[in-house]
Amino acid sequence: MSGLIGKKIGMTSIFDENGKNIPCTVIEVGPCIVTQVRTKEVDGYEALQLGFDDKTEKNSTKAQIGHSKKAGSSVKRKVVEFQGFDEDYKLGDSINVDHFNEGEFVDISGTSKGKGFQGVVKRHGFAGVGQATHGQHNRLRAPGSIGAASYPARVFKGMKMAGRMGGETIKVQNLRVYKVVPEKNLLVVKGCVPGHNNSYVTIQK
Repeated sequence: MSGLIGKKIGMTSIFDENGKNIPCTVIEVGPCIVTQVRTKEVDGYEALQLGFDDKTEKNSTKAQIGHSKKAGSSVKRKVVEFQGFDEDYKLGDSINVDHFNEGEFVDISGTSKGKGFQGVVKRHGFAGVGQATHGQHNRLRAPGSIGAASYPARVFKGMKMAGRMGGETIKVQNLRVYKVVPEKNLLVVKGCVPGHNNSYVTIQK
């Protein structure tokens, strides 16, 4: 589906018409520049490659600089392909936040916050041992058994254990667009969005 690239600004809350406090996320969306147009004749599929957020030429490769000059724009930090645009955009065109409308629903993808090495209680939501008496020692947050000994004599793949947590691509679906602020390129959606502040996200219709 069609979409744009944005940057997560942070969270806030707004009141709806019934006076209910709604937690929301503010995202800076666009302007996104069309850096490449994919066609069926050349590429075998139709899509638009969009770039967002300027990058200095000093920190860019010659390939990135040349690719951006074809579109007549500066080098972009984040480049993503989207399909499903109804409008006919050309190379170098700019797409703004008014591509979205208030009241519609969007899917937002981002990289979750890295938590480092975590135990099973935080990582997988294990309950831990319920009691700390009757001879219970220091095993309150331990995972317990991870398999039988003689058979199958191995640990099955996918066993929920302690390990690195976060830093993965997460998609949150069906977030309602509460507000669109075109003059500041801001999009306000209901609920939370993966990633830390100032991280890049992709918003799809």
